[in-house]
Amino acid sequence: MTTPIDVRARVRIATRLLPFVFLLYLVAQLDRVNVSFAILTMKADLGFSDGVYGLGGAMFYLGYVLFEVPGAIIVERWSARKWIARIMVSWGLVRILTGFVRSAGQFYAVRFLLGLSEASFFPGMIVYLTHWLRPADRGRAIAILYSAIPVSSLIGAPLAGWLLGVGWRGLAGWRWLFIVEGIPAVLLGIVTLFYLTDRPRNARWLAPDEREWISGELEAEKKLKWETAKYTIWDAFRDRRVLLLLVPYMLANIGTTTIALWLPTFIKRLSGLPPPAVTSLAMLPALAGLVGLLNGWHSDRTGERRWHTIVPLAGVGCAYLLLIVAAPQFSIAMTLITLGGACVYAYYPSFWALATMFLSESAAAASFGLINGTGHLGGFFGPYIIGALSDRTHSLRPGFAFLGGCYVLAACSLAALKTKTHA
Repeated sequence: MTTPIDVRARVRIATRLLPFVFLLYLVAQLDRVNVSFAILTMKADLGFSDGVYGLGGAMFYLGYVLFEVPGAIIVERWSARKWIARIMVSWGLVRILTGFVRSAGQFYAVRFLLGLSEASFFPGMIVYLTHWLRPADRGRAIAILYSAIPVSSLIGAPLAGWLLGVGWRGLAGWRWLFIVEGIPAVLLGIVTLFYLTDRPRNARWLAPDEREWISGELEAEKKLKWETAKYTIWDAFRDRRVLLLLVPYMLANIGTTTIALWLPTFIKRLSGLPPPAVTSLAMLPALAGLVGLLNGWHSDRTGERRWHTIVPLAGVGCAYLLLIVAAPQFSIAMTLITLGGACVYAYYPSFWALATMFLSESAAAASFGLINGTGHLGGFFGPYIIGALSDRTHSLRPGFAFLGGCYVLAACSLAALKTKTHA
């Protein structure tokens, strides 16, 4: 029996692109989370306060935001393959450089350069997926992409626990953590140039009828969007739906980026355990996150996006608000942190699938960059605020209240979004 063309094309595209896209994002997230583990010993070596670490974490997002929108447009109009390769090589080199910092000023500088180097990587990946996948397949694909975040913790935590204990060539373990984890980004950036294909029409690995089928499907989607709303980039920026996506993403990102940078520190202070035990416990929210990503599959099956995003956001907000009273009981606190991890990862796939439902081409690329870039302003404020609160109050409770409130407000603001478009 002959396999239908739509099945052949979708399976071939998925098996060719999604594992590699997952690998790229996995390396990106390893680079993101390694500073949260390095700081367990780096602070003492360099004499950094919580405020210095918080500001250093924030500087990444300042650089990140500056080039987010133009970078996403470059992916759409020039070449995703070449731009993603450039991003990976440059951030890998800066990450290696981080292993040689010796002062707060140098730490701030490399964090800023790292954000500048990595800017537009994530929205570029979302834009790239829209060049290959139909709307009905995007929730699952984005869930696969986001599964790299919890997997990075599962790999990064034990790797960090080991590297923090080494002292090769007189360099502290935290320095080797940056050096070792920066090398794969450079190597994969080079591989990307040869492996990725920009668009279906360039894909020699697809059969001619498969190229024609997927190109026709994507062209039909683009035509429908254009006829429904002839968006320019400027129109997309003024679209109420774009703004209503931007606000909750920024609020949620305050929490998500802060948790990514501070989770090992939270666990250490709540438990009093040494770094090797902390890195092991940090894997629990990541494991729960893999379960939470099933929300993306369910969102594709039902075609519903908004409530699949709102409910997880409210869930993680409630978990962190409950930590205010549960903090003295570490077993309960760790359970809430783990449940929060499941909810954090659950909202991402349906959120970005929602964002692809009414925009296309350069307007979509610019809007994804705007949403992600502005959203990451939350990544600038969140880590800095947590560091300042910790220095001032010598307690984690105000930080938990701040994080929980951000997620609850994100859920409430997204509830205002109304769209008749269905994936």
